[in-house]
Amino acid sequence: MKKADWYFDFISPFAYIGLARLGRFSETLEIRYRPVLFAGLLNHWEQKGPAEIPPKRVWTFRWCTWWAAQQGIALRAPAVHPFNPLPYLRLSIAAGNTPVAIRRIFEALWTTGNDPSDERTFADLARSLNVDPVRLGDQAIKDALRLETEQAIARGVFGVPTLIVDDELFWGADAMDFVEAYLADPRIIATDEMKRAANLPAGASRKRN
Repeated sequence: MKKADWYFDFISPFAYIGLARLGRFSETLEIRYRPVLFAGLLNHWEQKGPAEIPPKRVWTFRWCTWWAAQQGIALRAPAVHPFNPLPYLRLSIAAGNTPVAIRRIFEALWTTGNDPSDERTFADLARSLNVDPVRLGDQAIKDALRLETEQAIARGVFGVPTLIVDDELFWGADAMDFVEAYLADPRIIATDEMKRAANLPAGASRKRN
């Protein structure tokens, strides 16, 4: 069974949907779950997140609401978005980054409509995972998240969710068909046209003020 790394941030509805879609690889991939700070990726690659562009924000939540319903995935956006995902990312690390803990955190954020900043609700969630909320201030946990984010950037991760198989990046919850095709025949990314696409030169660049 191949090993794979799945990079995610709880702030992303696409990551929530992507988690549900990973089930199809239960017999083909051994997945390691790697929480990262999406804002750190955005800062490094000098991008804006979908929620920071007003029309894209509307599209993102409409699309995810529709897409999740089409797949039978329960989704109800949190009371506010964006929110600070740091406590939840650290909670995942403290809980061992297990699939059960990650799913429970995602569901607490993306199926209830609750306010992610509600301290009592968060504390109850942490205790349900047998984690003392006080532990989340430990420097070791903070360092672990920072290291995961730095290593993700070093591997070329620019967004969430991203699945890496054989050092090949598959970005987005909608990339699962591509992953399946690659697992069936890795040569699909070595065709002449794929090589051309990977090395396509830029004909113009956007000016920055």
